[in-house]
Amino acid sequence: MSSVPSPVSAVRRRDVIDALRRGAVPGNGLDLLATGLDRFETALDTELDTVASGGAVFKAVRGEYGSGKTFFSRWLGERARKKSFAVAEIQISETETPLHKLETVYRRVTEQLATSSFPPSAMRPVVDAWFYALEEDALAAGADEDNLPDAVGELMSARLAEVSRHAPSFATALRGYHRASAESDEETAAAILAWLGGQPNVAASARRAAGVRGELDHFGALGFLQGLLTVLRDSGHRGLLLVLDEVETLQRVRSDARDKALNALRQLIDEVHSGRFPGLYLLITGTPAFYDGQQGVQRLAPLAQRLATDFTTDPRFDNPRAVQLRLSGFTMESLVALGITIRDLYAEGSANPNRIRQVADDAYIADLARAVGGTLGGKVGIAPRLFLKKLVGDVLDRVDQFPDFDPRAHYKLTVNTAELTDSERNLVSADDIDLDL
Repeated sequence: MSSVPSPVSAVRRRDVIDALRRGAVPGNGLDLLATGLDRFETALDTELDTVASGGAVFKAVRGEYGSGKTFFSRWLGERARKKSFAVAEIQISETETPLHKLETVYRRVTEQLATSSFPPSAMRPVVDAWFYALEEDALAAGADEDNLPDAVGELMSARLAEVSRHAPSFATALRGYHRASAESDEETAAAILAWLGGQPNVAASARRAAGVRGELDHFGALGFLQGLLTVLRDSGHRGLLLVLDEVETLQRVRSDARDKALNALRQLIDEVHSGRFPGLYLLITGTPAFYDGQQGVQRLAPLAQRLATDFTTDPRFDNPRAVQLRLSGFTMESLVALGITIRDLYAEGSANPNRIRQVADDAYIADLARAVGGTLGGKVGIAPRLFLKKLVGDVLDRVDQFPDFDPRAHYKLTVNTAELTDSERNLVSADDIDLDL
């Protein structure tokens, strides 16, 4: 029997299958693959609803490499977009996005900003939609075409009053962008929007036209984030899910930078809980070593206190409402169940669905899962990506295309080290791998 919810559109099915064939996390349709995440759904949906009603939430996710942290964050992002949230996923790194430089974090937010209608970067469509909404509200309030610009300016000042207390230049730049757009000065409008997005090296002429100076700094970034949340809310979005992925990289930076980054994280959490960021759901992901080790969270006592969560009980009693969630990773049983789900999803899009299910039956799926897990030294937790890549690209595609192909007779599992990601390669020692190269 198929374990895939029905109906599944051909586009969603193709997107999922194509991504798995490449060994990548699909861009959508993640609900089809969300094995074991149903225990979090009720609590997370409640938190998203809290944010949508003007609240703010901070959440931390812990799990070893291969436990599905990135998948979890993208699955949550897909749920958030369905609730009309904007989403931004950022990889924390010492060189590209250091956490202790919040101006860089904010810049990455605007670069990665996505909505259900627009892929990254959705900054300009969001800002344009905001001004359109202001114009509609002004017209509804009785403004005519002659005094519409003044009416929009008054509405903008009112909507950004709280933001202007912390980041007056954000509102000033928005006015400059609106003015340049109205005058069809595309070059100036684009430059001002880049400055609003935290981009460095914006032309001085554009900054003068907008009435702003300098570049965004660490302290101004929080005010700009406030401004972005206001614009998102007033342009029809119910909130922003901001994912800071791989924060465990902080353990590998210089001690002074690490301490600044940990303190910046503590500051962000406090600001979320203080109510400064209505409409923000902030999610971080990291390894247990980051949360529990002396080179991570435990290095800063106030941060450790804020993230403290009891994980001494059986994982099945973990509290999904807690500040920190634990991902246990895949077992062989859940890996096989996922393989069967993907086999059935593939079959639904095949001209010969019965042949797909008969040749790659449940028993064969289990054999392949065990073979991949064994090839990776029994480390089932890091097997899902490679297992699904082999299942789709090496087995199901061939069964679908060649009427006489039998994977039991014609396919021998091989794994080349080039197929492994850096984290997979680091977690599997040479002695663990029996490679057929």
